[in-house]
Amino acid sequence: MTGIKRILYLDTFSGISGDMFLGLLIDLGVSLDDIRRSLETLNLAGWEISTRREKRRGIEGSRVVIAIQEQHHHRTWGDIRILIEKSRLEPDIRECALKIFQCIARAEAKIHGVTEDQVHFHEVGSVDSIIDIVGSAVGLFLLGNPEIVSTPLPFSTGTVRCAHGNYPLPAPATLEILQGLPLVDSGLSHELVTPTGAAIAATLATFCPFPDMTIEKTGYGVGSRDISEQPNLLRGILGRRAAPGLEKDHVAVLETNLDDSSAEWLGALMERLFESGALDVSFAPVQMKKNRPGVKITVISEPWNAQNLSRLIMRETSAIGVRRHNAERLKLHRENHIFASSLGEVSLKLVFEGEDILRISPEYECCRRIARQKDIPLPEVYRIINQEAEQRFRPSKS
Repeated sequence: MTGIKRILYLDTFSGISGDMFLGLLIDLGVSLDDIRRSLETLNLAGWEISTRREKRRGIEGSRVVIAIQEQHHHRTWGDIRILIEKSRLEPDIRECALKIFQCIARAEAKIHGVTEDQVHFHEVGSVDSIIDIVGSAVGLFLLGNPEIVSTPLPFSTGTVRCAHGNYPLPAPATLEILQGLPLVDSGLSHELVTPTGAAIAATLATFCPFPDMTIEKTGYGVGSRDISEQPNLLRGILGRRAAPGLEKDHVAVLETNLDDSSAEWLGALMERLFESGALDVSFAPVQMKKNRPGVKITVISEPWNAQNLSRLIMRETSAIGVRRHNAERLKLHRENHIFASSLGEVSLKLVFEGEDILRISPEYECCRRIARQKDIPLPEVYRIINQEAEQRFRPSKS
């Protein structure tokens, strides 16, 4: 355990799709056999996955090929959620795959004017797309869940053939997912970013300049088409931070001031925001016009989720506008562990400064559950678990 997290830098000069991302992970060394074994825990039949070495404009990489027997592939978001939740996949893999699918479901729901549970996936609901997304989640888990950093995504024009006919590029679902993300004009009339690729990038990646890192290896995921203008590849650079230090990412900060919303509304709003993926929510007293006491709401969000949370604030309160700005966040590296203490299993957060463990923090909900079940004072539960965790993770300092 080093406390230095791996970094996967995505060079999306020719876009990103689900099969390109999965091919990239395999090209970086993830075992296809290990991915296949995990995918077999899904209740899906009639598929085969393989890889082959192919070149695009002279550069070689890994291309994923998925053969399927299925013809009808219209699944709802609820169907796919149940499929993943009932699998024997690792919890981290399930969570990652569900986040990607929910990102797509949210975009489709807005486009078609339905709720997320009413969304019917067409191309994204087919077996090959499910394999792409879940396989990518498996591959990232096998790589150690690296921090993902990406270049801006290429914007292209033209049309693409979808289940409902010809659509302009980017496809409507892709364009919805891309809101709030940095884009650059590709100058091409090919579909470079698919809905699946956009969702993977929007859900998992931070968009910022190349980070300080020591490169371990590079890889290429090969796209299915061989376009004439440039190599149709997704390039990935895998490495570790050049020296121990603070991690960096980017977040969206959402703010609004209210002087006419009840405390009950605000309490319910905080719960809804956290349920919808807010990283942090806080209320602060402010003095507003006409000498009215008010409340300043501040929400910290992942950039891809900012619009959804802004809409929630304006729907659940009297706010008619939300201020947004992007901020760089410096943070210590942290890892989550399930620890078998003498009182039972508990989730721990390990906080690192460089390679050294700085703090070990038991999860409050786990400690509260143990305290109630065993009728032990909560401070005593914390004392026992902290002592045992120190002996397990920092034996030389216990």
